[in-house]
Amino acid sequence: MLSYAIVDDDAVSRRMLQSIIENRGLGEVVTTAGSGTEGVRVVLDAAPDVVLIDLLMPDQDGIETIVQLKRDGYKGKYVMISQIENKEMIGRAYQAGIEFYIHKPINRVEVEAVLSKVGEQWKIGRYLQEIKQSLAKLDVLGGDAGSSRKKPSAREIVQPILMDMGIIGDSGSRDIIEIIEYLAQYHKVEALPPLKDLYEVAAARARESKQDGADLEKEGKAVEQRIRRTVMSALTHLASIGLTDYGNPKFEHYATLYFDFQDIRLKMKEIDENRMQDNKGKVNIKKFLQVLYLQTMDKLRD
Repeated sequence: MLSYAIVDDDAVSRRMLQSIIENRGLGEVVTTAGSGTEGVRVVLDAAPDVVLIDLLMPDQDGIETIVQLKRDGYKGKYVMISQIENKEMIGRAYQAGIEFYIHKPINRVEVEAVLSKVGEQWKIGRYLQEIKQSLAKLDVLGGDAGSSRKKPSAREIVQPILMDMGIIGDSGSRDIIEIIEYLAQYHKVEALPPLKDLYEVAAARARESKQDGADLEKEGKAVEQRIRRTVMSALTHLASIGLTDYGNPKFEHYATLYFDFQDIRLKMKEIDENRMQDNKGKVNIKKFLQVLYLQTMDKLRD
């Protein structure tokens, strides 16, 4: 279970956030603070997994607090909370190291959705760290042990990519991983099979794990909808980052590589004009899967 610290000068916001986190089973709030300077002290003492921190506070703002925490050795994740919509300040917050942004006034649905994604990323990050530690232990053995080190699997390659795009917790991410694992194992050419075939592959693999008799064609259509929503979520997440910080490394690397530039620009315009359409819109799923497959195969061949 994740542990949280809440740093916010508004006592009502602190109580609301704590209530949502603990009542919805998202984790445990281990400490709170009403200012940035107090926040540094209690976070370093409690060492929570995640810090929810207000952007604007009277003594020192959230960005300054994050910089100080990092300088003092805190390694957890940050989620910024604020009603400020200044793009430059939000961009600075992402540069400082926040993972996500929660708007005020606080909305339970948004808080639950954001923190669920943070929790998924934390789990995957811990899993990847364990893998790195295991590989490091093999390295120190040297000789034959080093030469026989296990290569990462397709799943281990894909998961951090989806995590970077903010969709590792989405239901469609599991279908995407199933498809890439299948392609890596059985598909030996660069061009993808028809998408309908890939959707049914994911449906069949899910059916095997559940051991049920679901209709393959019907479940394939459900897979298509899950993947479409997930890829659209990735597009929205990257567009949000690009809108506040066009030079963000994640935006620069993933946005135009996995998506058509005009789709990214359109989504950024929608966000900027505050006319989001709940993950509706155009997205090139085939390009997304094609690029993910090719990147995975490149890393498998390294």
